[in-house]
Amino acid sequence: MMVTPMARRRSEGAADPKVAALRAAGALHPHPEAVHDDAFVRYPFFDPRDRVQVKYEMLRRHRVDGRPVTEIAASFSLSRQAFYEALTAFTTGGLPGLLPKRPGPQRAHKCTDAIVDFAERWQADGDERSAERLAAAVQQQFHVTIHPRSLQRALDRRKKNDAGLRHAGEPAGQCRLRP
Repeated sequence: MMVTPMARRRSEGAADPKVAALRAAGALHPHPEAVHDDAFVRYPFFDPRDRVQVKYEMLRRHRVDGRPVTEIAASFSLSRQAFYEALTAFTTGGLPGLLPKRPGPQRAHKCTDAIVDFAERWQADGDERSAERLAAAVQQQFHVTIHPRSLQRALDRRKKNDAGLRHAGEPAGQCRLRP
């Protein structure tokens, strides 16, 4: 058996600082090879790896050059729906609107005011009550499963916000906007 050593291939973009920057910003296009627009093929200024540039140029081709949406979507390997979503994002948020959004919930949607109020009262009633026991009490009272750390964060947020609502010279908790 004969073994021939082969040079290892670097992973794509391993040494390219632009790829690293795009990845860090969440703007690295997942399929740059699918972009077939003439400018991206012919000119090095147009970088198909830059998802924001690709979307912006797609919108510009329609608005400035007057090309039809179906033609543009095909040359950028996107659906018409993706075009209209990019158009809405750009119209409402400008260039930063074209950056991909973080996946998942954007806020503590399970920690309603009623649950946080209950958690505050529950903690005030006991001396050494753990976050795990609080989560179990919330589960029993509201039939909602919330991670103990999420409850603690919600309580901390409430304390921070309540401290910011105080008027000068008033002790914490005196000036509350919630009933």
